[in-house]
Amino acid sequence: LRVWCQQAERDAGQRAGLTSAEKDRIKDLEREVRELRTANEILKKASAYFAMAELDRPFRK
Repeated sequence: LRVWCQQAERDAGQRAGLTSAEKDRIKDLEREVRELRTANEILKKASAYFAMAELDRPFRK
């Protein structure tokens, strides 16, 4: 109960610290960063795979 009261005071600007909206925003941004890192890793692996496939392909003039 004390934690809820403290958070309500933060939300009202009566206490220092992150508001609920700021905490939610940080949580959303952290999730987005995780998703982007995962997508970036997938793209790196796909790029390496296709680069190797291109090197293995016979040369044509």
